[in-house]
Amino acid sequence: MVKIGNIELGDFPLSLAPMEDVSDPPFRYVCKHNGADLMYTEFISSEGLIRDAAKSMMKLDIFEYERPIGIQLFGGDIDSMREAALIAEQARPDLVDINYGCPVKAVACKGAGAALLQDIPKMVKMTEEVVKALKLPVTVKTRLGWDDNTKNIGEVAERLQDIGIKALTVHGRTRKQMYKGPADWTLIGEIKKNPRIYIPIFGNGDVDSPAKAIEMHNRYGIDGVMIGRASIGNPWIFNEIKHFLKTGQDLPLPSIDQRIEVCRTHLQKSIEWKGPIVGILEMRRHYANYFKGLAYFKDFRMRLVTTDSFDEINSILNEVEGHYADIAA
Repeated sequence: MVKIGNIELGDFPLSLAPMEDVSDPPFRYVCKHNGADLMYTEFISSEGLIRDAAKSMMKLDIFEYERPIGIQLFGGDIDSMREAALIAEQARPDLVDINYGCPVKAVACKGAGAALLQDIPKMVKMTEEVVKALKLPVTVKTRLGWDDNTKNIGEVAERLQDIGIKALTVHGRTRKQMYKGPADWTLIGEIKKNPRIYIPIFGNGDVDSPAKAIEMHNRYGIDGVMIGRASIGNPWIFNEIKHFLKTGQDLPLPSIDQRIEVCRTHLQKSIEWKGPIVGILEMRRHYANYFKGLAYFKDFRMRLVTTDSFDEINSILNEVEGHYADIAA
């Protein structure tokens, strides 16, 4: 049984990665109902929280059905991170996660996210201050290092564990790699084999199938995997991995009916949380992903992303269902 603090997560938990503009409550809803064991909010700016910025505060919204859920924070100032963590704690998550892995310039160039990989003492001090301030478990997500010359994740893991974090997730790339090239899990496996390490170690990067998840578990001994981009338009991946673990067999690919059902649910939850205008607008980024691989879907997609009418979207989805059911027949 893998545990983060007192949170029991099963024998090989699957977590949904925090993804900006993706892992909001509507998306988390469909992932939870398709097997995600642990989820995180989109990452939240510590400066935004302490300034009471509306966008940051909205990201604190969590719901009982999502539990266990963590709020993920990023920032470059120790005092701001401590204060933001206390604000996040008031939203009653199950844990707070610190992002030391985001590679994008808008974050790293402000001394936050993966930038802290260039200043390990500051990373350790910031984490320690958050751990001391909170009653909740604190976890960390980071990368192998800043670049190929500074893959110091082994040292980082020990030092962060020693000051009290309850789990560590490592993305198998450096900051310099961004999301390019294959993820290297070798160092993640070495952390897990380190006799000094006793906290759960989650691996992240390129897990896009049940076979890949099982391979990483068997080869590197990790406690669980975190899935990000592979879940976009494919929330079934969590149940697919669980089914494969249990039976050794692949689940059938989701039918067109299943795709449409989950897409409709996602849309409905988006409207409930964001309102009809923003909910419909922000759902547009998801249609192509839900129907990826369908021949001749482009015309349907263009209609879906250009209408503002909920009824018309449902009508188009009905057409999609009928069209591809006829083809299958």
